[in-house]
Amino acid sequence: MIYLNLFYKMAILQEDLQELIFRAFPQAEIKITDLAGDNDHFAVEIICNSFAGKSRIAQHKMVNEALKGKLGTQLHALQIKTLTKK
Repeated sequence: MIYLNLFYKMAILQEDLQELIFRAFPQAEIKITDLAGDNDHFAVEIICNSFAGKSRIAQHKMVNEALKGKLGTQLHALQIKTLTKK
């Protein structure tokens, strides 16, 4: 059925998600958890001094920009936790 192929999307691999985040935050400590085992629902914790002095919203925007449009296409859900190093 051809119409099914139009709606099929490839989920992002955890390694690819890690690489996108690492490229944007190379000094960060990054922890990624696949919440559902489907490469489509992740939780990410990023510890990086780049977030210092920025609001939580600004920090999350930085992460969203690092994903280069993958959120909502290859990545359905992402729980984001951002911290600075102490």
